[in-house]
Amino acid sequence: MAYRTQTLFRDDSYLRTAEAEVVAVNERGGIILDRTIFYATSGGQPGDTGHMEREDGRRVAVAATVTGETKDEIVHVPAPDQPLPEPGEKLRLGIDWERRHLLMRMHTACHLLSVVCPFPITGAAVAVDDSRVDFDIPDAGYTKEDVSARLMELVHADHPLFIRWITDEEFAANPGLVKSKNVRPPSGTGRIRLVCIGEDAAVDSQPCGGTHVARTGEVGEIHIGKIEKKGRENRRFRIRFGPLPAA
Repeated sequence: MAYRTQTLFRDDSYLRTAEAEVVAVNERGGIILDRTIFYATSGGQPGDTGHMEREDGRRVAVAATVTGETKDEIVHVPAPDQPLPEPGEKLRLGIDWERRHLLMRMHTACHLLSVVCPFPITGAAVAVDDSRVDFDIPDAGYTKEDVSARLMELVHADHPLFIRWITDEEFAANPGLVKSKNVRPPSGTGRIRLVCIGEDAAVDSQPCGGTHVARTGEVGEIHIGKIEKKGRENRRFRIRFGPLPAA
Protein backbone atom coordinates (compact mmCIF):
# COMPACT_ATOMS: atom_id res chain seq x y z
CA MET A 1 0.00 0.00 0.00
CA ALA A 2 1.40 3.38 -1.01
CA TYR A 3 0.84 6.43 1.18
CA ARG A 4 0.62 10.10 0.24
CA THR A 5 2.72 12.50 2.29
CA GLN A 6 1.85 16.19 2.43
CA THR A 7 5.01 17.99 1.25
CA LEU A 8 5.22 21.19 3.28
CA PHE A 9 8.58 22.11 1.75
CA ARG A 10 7.02 22.59 -1.69
CA ASP A 11 5.13 25.64 -0.47
CA ASP A 12 7.74 26.92 2.01
CA SER A 13 11.38 25.87 1.67
CA TYR A 14 12.28 27.80 4.82
CA LEU A 15 10.33 25.63 7.27
CA ARG A 16 12.83 24.23 9.75
CA THR A 17 10.43 22.49 12.14
CA ALA A 18 6.91 21.07 11.97
CA GLU A 19 4.55 18.68 13.73
CA ALA A 20 3.65 15.37 12.08
CA GLU A 21 2.08 11.99 12.79
CA VAL A 22 3.52 8.58 11.96
CA VAL A 23 1.39 6.85 9.34
CA ALA A 24 3.45 3.69 8.94
CA VAL A 25 6.87 2.09 9.40
CA ASN A 26 7.80 -0.06 6.42
CA GLU A 27 9.51 -3.45 6.43
CA ARG A 28 12.95 -1.79 6.15
CA GLY A 29 12.32 0.51 9.11
CA GLY A 30 11.54 3.57 6.99
CA ILE A 31 9.21 6.04 8.70
CA ILE A 32 6.28 7.46 6.72
CA LEU A 33 4.50 10.55 8.03
CA ASP A 34 1.26 12.32 7.17
CA ARG A 35 3.24 15.51 6.41
CA THR A 36 6.89 16.48 6.25
CA ILE A 37 9.45 19.26 5.82
CA PHE A 38 12.09 16.71 4.72
CA TYR A 39 12.88 16.87 0.99
CA ALA A 40 13.23 13.41 -0.59
CA THR A 41 16.09 12.68 -3.00
CA SER A 42 14.90 13.64 -6.48
CA GLY A 43 15.89 15.66 -9.53
CA GLY A 44 19.56 15.66 -8.64
CA GLN A 45 19.01 17.14 -5.16
CA PRO A 46 19.84 14.87 -2.21
CA GLY A 47 17.29 14.26 0.51
CA ASP A 48 17.31 16.03 3.85
CA THR A 49 18.79 14.80 7.10
CA GLY A 50 17.81 15.85 10.61
CA HIS A 51 15.81 14.42 13.49
CA MET A 52 12.38 13.56 14.82
CA GLU A 53 11.61 14.36 18.45
CA ARG A 54 9.21 12.09 20.30
CA GLU A 55 6.80 13.26 22.98
CA ASP A 56 9.13 12.06 25.76
CA GLY A 57 11.99 14.14 24.33
CA ARG A 58 13.94 11.29 22.76
CA ARG A 59 15.22 11.93 19.26
CA VAL A 60 15.35 9.69 16.22
CA ALA A 61 18.13 10.78 13.86
CA VAL A 62 17.12 10.84 10.17
CA ALA A 63 20.04 9.74 7.99
CA ALA A 64 18.32 10.11 4.60
CA THR A 65 14.99 10.89 2.97
CA VAL A 66 13.82 9.04 -0.15
CA THR A 67 10.63 8.38 -2.08
CA GLY A 68 8.76 5.15 -1.50
CA GLU A 69 6.41 3.16 -3.71
CA THR A 70 5.37 6.39 -5.46
CA LYS A 71 6.80 9.92 -5.70
CA ASP A 72 4.07 11.03 -3.30
CA GLU A 73 5.23 8.65 -0.56
CA ILE A 74 8.19 10.05 1.39
CA VAL A 75 10.25 7.70 3.53
CA HIS A 76 12.43 8.98 6.36
CA VAL A 77 15.35 6.59 6.84
CA PRO A 78 16.51 6.50 10.48
CA ALA A 79 20.14 6.09 11.46
CA PRO A 80 20.93 2.48 12.54
CA ASP A 81 20.14 1.03 15.95
CA GLN A 82 17.46 3.43 17.13
CA PRO A 83 14.06 2.70 18.67
CA LEU A 84 11.43 3.39 16.01
CA PRO A 85 8.23 5.36 16.61
CA GLU A 86 4.85 3.65 16.31
CA PRO A 87 2.04 4.45 13.84
CA GLY A 88 -0.17 7.14 15.33
CA GLU A 89 2.68 8.67 17.31
CA LYS A 90 3.09 12.45 17.06
CA LEU A 91 6.56 13.83 16.37
CA ARG A 92 8.26 17.20 16.07
CA LEU A 93 10.45 17.34 12.99
CA GLY A 94 13.69 19.26 12.61
CA ILE A 95 15.83 19.33 9.47
CA ASP A 96 19.58 19.96 9.33
CA TRP A 97 19.03 23.56 8.29
CA GLU A 98 22.65 24.48 7.58
CA ARG A 99 22.94 21.61 5.08
CA ARG A 100 19.52 22.32 3.55
CA HIS A 101 20.28 26.00 3.05
CA LEU A 102 23.53 25.16 1.25
CA LEU A 103 21.55 22.85 -1.04
CA MET A 104 18.92 25.55 -1.63
CA ARG A 105 21.63 28.02 -2.62
CA MET A 106 23.34 25.49 -4.87
CA HIS A 107 20.12 24.37 -6.53
CA THR A 108 19.26 27.98 -7.28
CA ALA A 109 22.76 28.45 -8.72
CA CYS A 110 22.09 25.53 -11.09
CA HIS A 111 18.97 27.31 -12.34
CA LEU A 112 21.00 30.47 -12.91
CA LEU A 113 23.58 28.47 -14.85
CA SER A 114 20.82 27.22 -17.15
CA VAL A 115 20.00 30.88 -17.88
CA VAL A 116 23.61 31.74 -18.69
CA CYS A 117 23.95 28.56 -20.79
CA PRO A 118 20.59 28.16 -22.60
CA PHE A 119 21.19 24.67 -23.93
CA PRO A 120 19.47 21.31 -23.32
CA ILE A 121 20.43 19.84 -19.95
CA THR A 122 21.66 16.24 -20.10
CA GLY A 123 22.32 15.72 -16.39
CA ALA A 124 22.67 17.47 -13.04
CA ALA A 125 23.60 16.81 -9.42
CA VAL A 126 23.32 19.19 -6.48
CA ALA A 127 25.71 18.97 -3.53
CA VAL A 128 26.66 21.24 -0.65
CA ASP A 129 30.09 22.15 -2.03
CA ASP A 130 30.43 21.09 -5.69
CA SER A 131 27.43 20.77 -7.99
CA ARG A 132 27.32 20.00 -11.69
CA VAL A 133 25.12 20.65 -14.69
CA ASP A 134 25.74 18.90 -18.03
CA PHE A 135 24.73 20.63 -21.25
CA ASP A 136 24.41 19.53 -24.84
CA ILE A 137 26.70 22.24 -26.23
CA PRO A 138 28.19 21.91 -29.72
CA ASP A 139 30.45 24.95 -29.20
CA ALA A 140 33.14 24.74 -26.53
CA GLY A 141 33.69 28.51 -26.57
CA TYR A 142 32.46 29.05 -23.01
CA THR A 143 35.11 29.85 -20.38
CA LYS A 144 34.79 29.48 -16.63
CA GLU A 145 35.76 33.15 -16.23
CA ASP A 146 33.00 34.43 -18.50
CA VAL A 147 30.33 32.11 -17.12
CA SER A 148 31.31 32.93 -13.52
CA ALA A 149 31.03 36.66 -14.24
CA ARG A 150 27.59 36.26 -15.82
CA LEU A 151 26.40 34.11 -12.91
CA MET A 152 27.47 36.79 -10.45
CA GLU A 153 25.59 39.42 -12.45
CA LEU A 154 22.40 37.44 -11.82
CA VAL A 155 23.29 36.99 -8.14
CA HIS A 156 23.99 40.70 -7.63
CA ALA A 157 20.73 41.62 -9.40
CA ASP A 158 18.95 40.01 -6.42
CA HIS A 159 16.03 38.76 -8.49
CA PRO A 160 13.06 37.28 -6.58
CA LEU A 161 12.20 33.58 -6.85
CA PHE A 162 8.66 32.31 -6.55
CA ILE A 163 6.54 29.24 -7.22
CA ARG A 164 3.80 29.14 -9.83
CA TRP A 165 1.48 26.21 -10.50
CA ILE A 166 0.12 25.58 -13.99
CA THR A 167 -2.29 22.98 -15.31
CA ASP A 168 -1.27 19.93 -17.33
CA GLU A 169 -2.89 21.59 -20.33
CA GLU A 170 -0.87 24.79 -19.89
CA PHE A 171 2.28 22.74 -19.55
CA ALA A 172 1.54 20.73 -22.71
CA ALA A 173 1.01 23.99 -24.59
CA ASN A 174 4.43 25.31 -23.50
CA PRO A 175 7.01 22.57 -24.23
CA GLY A 176 9.81 25.15 -24.11
CA LEU A 177 9.51 25.22 -20.31
CA VAL A 178 11.38 21.90 -20.13
CA LYS A 179 15.16 22.35 -20.22
CA SER A 180 16.11 18.73 -19.63
CA LYS A 181 16.88 16.80 -22.79
CA ASN A 182 16.04 13.37 -21.36
CA VAL A 183 13.72 13.85 -18.36
CA ARG A 184 10.26 15.34 -18.29
CA PRO A 185 8.44 16.33 -15.08
CA PRO A 186 5.60 14.05 -14.03
CA SER A 187 2.21 15.04 -15.38
CA GLY A 188 -1.26 13.66 -14.91
CA THR A 189 -1.80 15.08 -11.43
CA GLY A 190 -3.57 18.12 -12.81
CA ARG A 191 -0.86 20.67 -12.10
CA ILE A 192 2.85 21.31 -12.59
CA ARG A 193 5.12 23.24 -10.21
CA LEU A 194 7.24 25.96 -11.84
CA VAL A 195 10.18 27.71 -10.20
CA CYS A 196 10.29 31.27 -11.54
CA ILE A 197 13.07 33.86 -11.33
CA GLY A 198 12.61 37.60 -11.76
CA GLU A 199 9.57 39.85 -11.73
CA ASP A 200 6.83 38.05 -13.67
CA ALA A 201 9.35 35.25 -14.32
CA ALA A 202 11.30 37.53 -16.68
CA VAL A 203 14.60 35.75 -16.01
CA ASP A 204 13.54 32.10 -16.00
CA SER A 205 10.69 29.65 -15.51
CA GLN A 206 11.03 25.87 -15.45
CA PRO A 207 9.40 22.82 -13.87
CA CYS A 208 11.14 21.78 -10.65
CA GLY A 209 10.17 20.12 -7.39
CA GLY A 210 13.29 21.13 -5.45
CA THR A 211 14.00 23.71 -2.78
CA HIS A 212 15.41 27.16 -3.58
CA VAL A 213 16.22 30.46 -1.91
CA ALA A 214 13.86 33.44 -2.06
CA ARG A 215 16.16 35.81 -3.93
CA THR A 216 19.21 35.28 -6.15
CA GLY A 217 21.32 37.48 -3.85
CA GLU A 218 21.02 34.80 -1.17
CA VAL A 219 23.01 32.41 -3.36
CA GLY A 220 26.17 34.33 -2.45
CA GLU A 221 29.46 34.22 -4.29
CA ILE A 222 29.79 31.32 -6.72
CA HIS A 223 32.04 30.40 -9.61
CA ILE A 224 32.61 27.73 -12.22
CA GLY A 225 35.44 25.57 -10.95
CA LYS A 226 35.84 23.48 -14.07
CA ILE A 227 34.33 22.83 -17.49
CA GLU A 228 34.80 19.22 -18.57
CA LYS A 229 34.26 17.63 -21.95
CA LYS A 230 32.02 14.57 -21.56
CA GLY A 231 31.44 13.70 -25.21
CA ARG A 232 31.49 15.32 -28.61
CA GLU A 233 28.69 17.73 -27.71
CA ASN A 234 28.45 17.39 -23.95
CA ARG A 235 30.06 19.78 -21.43
CA ARG A 236 29.97 19.47 -17.64
CA PHE A 237 30.02 22.72 -15.66
CA ARG A 238 31.03 22.43 -11.99
CA ILE A 239 29.66 25.11 -9.64
CA ARG A 240 31.44 25.94 -6.40
CA PHE A 241 30.97 28.49 -3.65
CA GLY A 242 33.38 31.38 -3.24
CA PRO A 243 35.25 33.62 -5.66
CA LEU A 244 36.93 32.32 -8.79
CA PRO A 245 40.50 31.41 -7.76
CA ALA A 246 43.24 33.52 -9.29
CA ALA A 247 44.90 31.86 -12.26
